[in-house]
Amino acid sequence: MLTLNTNRNTHMKTILIPTDFSTNALHAAAYAIDFFKNEKSRFYFLHAYADEVYGPWKTETKEEIAQKTKSAKKQSDKNLASLIAQVSKVPPNPKHTYEGISAFDSLVDAVNDFANGVDIDVIVMGTKGKTNDKKLTFGSHTVQVFKYVSCPVLAIPEAAEFEKPKKILFPTDYMLPYKRRELKLLNSITGAYKSQLHCLYISDFDALSIRQEDNKRFLTESLPDSYLHFNRTATKNKAEAIKEYIGAQRIDFLVMVNSRHTFLEDLLYRSTVDEIGLTTKIPFMVMQNLHR
Repeated sequence: MLTLNTNRNTHMKTILIPTDFSTNALHAAAYAIDFFKNEKSRFYFLHAYADEVYGPWKTETKEEIAQKTKSAKKQSDKNLASLIAQVSKVPPNPKHTYEGISAFDSLVDAVNDFANGVDIDVIVMGTKGKTNDKKLTFGSHTVQVFKYVSCPVLAIPEAAEFEKPKKILFPTDYMLPYKRRELKLLNSITGAYKSQLHCLYISDFDALSIRQEDNKRFLTESLPDSYLHFNRTATKNKAEAIKEYIGAQRIDFLVMVNSRHTFLEDLLYRSTVDEIGLTTKIPFMVMQNLHR
């Protein structure tokens, strides 16, 4: 049986799961419950229904909007209750508690406001929703949450079945002084699952600057429960370099940091977001190096 460090057991994990009740969202919820099954955790299931009320056209009267809002909230509350009843009994876990939230707001605003207000540790969501497009790695909602919500996001592809993350890839250029809170979350995961954490430096040069050495040292000190592996690969298309490393090392979990002027930001802000299609089969956690 998996045993967590007792010094972390005192903190209840707070996990936010946005849902549109699609198959992909249900799969992400089941994955999250499995992933944190040995942690004392509170799961918040959030459904944002403003888009259902307004739709593409805003021609309704105030009375019609009010009626649609009331109806959408009632349906949302009903669906959330059904979802919680479903996930809380298969199998029941005394370490977990569940709560549903219906939000009359856009998804990104509702998620961001709730994550900040409740001080959420991690958001877990599917890579796509009801508008599943086979050509895209991530649906538009997932990308928007990656980009604009200041909280770690764990995206679960529909093809990813839960398994212990034994090999985690963390590409880094050692240029960022990562946030302690984000690294604490990563350390709790690697410590719980006794994971190897592969820090991959994509560069033609072995030598690091003083700044990079300092950040590498900070990274090492902040991940005491991780089995760290430091590797370098030559500069090339970064997405291809990461994809090759995942294949060669049989990586089963990817972690990247979203910050200004980083590779991940470049991918998220380009129209060719699907270049990161390397993550379609393994869970992908985006850590936010943003102020919270």
